[in-house]
Amino acid sequence: MARYADSLLADGELVSFRTRQHWLATIIDARYPWAIFIVSFVVLILSTNLDGGIRTIVGYIVLVGLVVSLAWLGKVYWNWLSQDYLVTNRRVLKVEGIINKRSADSSLEKINDAVLEQNLMGRLLNYGDLDILTAADIAVDRYRMLNRAPQFKRMMLNEKHELEGEFGRPFPAPPLRSGPPTPVPAAAPAPAAAAPPPREMSADDVTRTLASLADLRDRGAISPEEYEAKKADLLGRL
Repeated sequence: MARYADSLLADGELVSFRTRQHWLATIIDARYPWAIFIVSFVVLILSTNLDGGIRTIVGYIVLVGLVVSLAWLGKVYWNWLSQDYLVTNRRVLKVEGIINKRSADSSLEKINDAVLEQNLMGRLLNYGDLDILTAADIAVDRYRMLNRAPQFKRMMLNEKHELEGEFGRPFPAPPLRSGPPTPVPAAAPAPAAAAPPPREMSADDVTRTLASLADLRDRGAISPEEYEAKKADLLGRL
């Protein structure tokens, strides 16, 4: 059966340790109803030696005492069973109350330290008083007669250390996206080699070349336009 404290957990919050007050706390808190019960029981035994009328009156008083003490004891133990003290991976949570619930929590990152006090009886029966301190050394919550108090404190500090370690870890790099490869730009074409400057020719060379070209023109090997272009080129080399 799920407990009320479990409904207060956030998404991803996990319970590391669960406890409540030590059973001895119920005896201390119920000392008055226990006293009424014991006195009523003793008076009930002693009233057997009384006369009928007085015994009847005393019997009614004893009955009222027994009913009140038993109801009181039932409330004390029901309240004890309703306690839930949790250590999670994010906080320390304290839930109390039978019908009207009261919950208080302390975030692990805000807890500076915890002061544990144990007397001789507490060390023998494994309980103690635990004060949770903030960074200003102010007690934000007190756990009186906490059952397994040393384990509760140790688990709380372990979870605090683990939480601080998670905050200090670097965030993982985003995954690489698969996609088409980035096109590599084509290399620029090499510049064309500059044409060598025209070779200079002497006048005799130009004359002989023009004579050869004229002969080719007369035989129809080259057209007159080609002849004129070659002639202009040769004359430009003088």
